[in-house]
Amino acid sequence: MTDRPEYLRHWNRRSLLRHLGRGALGAGAALAAGRAQAQDQMLQLLMEQTRRSDFGQTYDSGIRSVKMPKTSLPTLSPATVQTTEAAIPRYEQMAAQGGWPQVPQNERLRVGNRSKAVMALRQRLIAGGDLATSAGVSDVFDSYVEAGVKRFQARHGLTVDGMAREATLSALNVPAEQRLAQLRTNLIRLRSFSGNLGPKFVMCNIPAAQIEAIENGVAITRHTAVVGKPDRASPDINSKIVEVNFNPFWTVPVSIVKRDLIPKMQEEPDYLTKQRIRILDGRGNELQPTQINWYSEEAVNYMFKQDPGDLNSLGAIRINFPSAHGVYMHDTPSRNLFGEDFRFHSSGCVRVQNVRELVTWLLAGTPNWSRQQIDDAIRSGERKDARLKSPVPLYWVYVTAWATPDGVVQFRDDIYGRDGIGATGGVTRG
Repeated sequence: MTDRPEYLRHWNRRSLLRHLGRGALGAGAALAAGRAQAQDQMLQLLMEQTRRSDFGQTYDSGIRSVKMPKTSLPTLSPATVQTTEAAIPRYEQMAAQGGWPQVPQNERLRVGNRSKAVMALRQRLIAGGDLATSAGVSDVFDSYVEAGVKRFQARHGLTVDGMAREATLSALNVPAEQRLAQLRTNLIRLRSFSGNLGPKFVMCNIPAAQIEAIENGVAITRHTAVVGKPDRASPDINSKIVEVNFNPFWTVPVSIVKRDLIPKMQEEPDYLTKQRIRILDGRGNELQPTQINWYSEEAVNYMFKQDPGDLNSLGAIRINFPSAHGVYMHDTPSRNLFGEDFRFHSSGCVRVQNVRELVTWLLAGTPNWSRQQIDDAIRSGERKDARLKSPVPLYWVYVTAWATPDGVVQFRDDIYGRDGIGATGGVTRG
């Protein structure tokens, strides 16, 4: 990202809006900014979390892992149930009044634009509570509209850039009746997880492609995730994390051998060699790729094992827990995927952004596994296992709508079609 000029480095969104409100935009705009700031604390955290960043050498430095304030509560909590219940009457009223206007999707809107589409955008943002009514419905896309778009994007897990492009416009145009139905459906799901989940647990919300590390009722960190494709969905999980593997081998599941590896070998006969995947028979003897008929299903009779290293599909870390589905959480060499809006690329397992931070938290209290020892284990390149002193409960859940404790209502796409209310817009974000 390009550094801001020195005179802008101490400006944040709050001070900029305050300054603009005092100036040429007048008292009405200042009032709009003041009202919009009421939910800024939580929304600012959401914006920071969903903002695009560079995923190069600094990937594991915590760029997108957000430290939550002590006042924040996890997605799964009695407080979330209460605030979600409280949000439903407001959406019932909006739906009864005809919902909100549709925003034309043939335009891409940003600061400085002037068109009738901006008027519709203003009306839509006002209806959803992302822009104060006093901001008016002019045809100018000003800084207040930009701030409203950012708030909307943060609430819907979109990349927060303040520009109304395809994904944002698609989410804006989901009808109020559909959002109301989502809230009602997900309230039932949230209630089922409002009991005692334990003082320390991990939650992965699949539609949000997001992981939370929870301790004593507080979301300590949140991590962007990559979860299962719609046709290879990540399952609901209620288990306990028991072990962490460093520099793991990857044994290719039979389902992936059938659906991916065999077709790949038909196209690229040297694929296994390039990916450092070895073929083993039932006695552990290694075979050569040329010994197998790749135009049949003969390959499913063998084990395919990928060596540790930069190419390993699990990256440097695998997090293990008992599961009938044979899934786990892990690192990945494809770290660029964490920066995408659509993060449904896996075959059911969950890839974890900034996984070292999560593992450090998981192993806290386990002897001989400090952050330095974790880093040393990864750097060694050798297979090492760490058994958690106390297993940590794990929940993979499917929640597409909820309200945070301060009343900020969030939505995600029903990526697996489980809400039973039809499509909810474009791609799903975190």
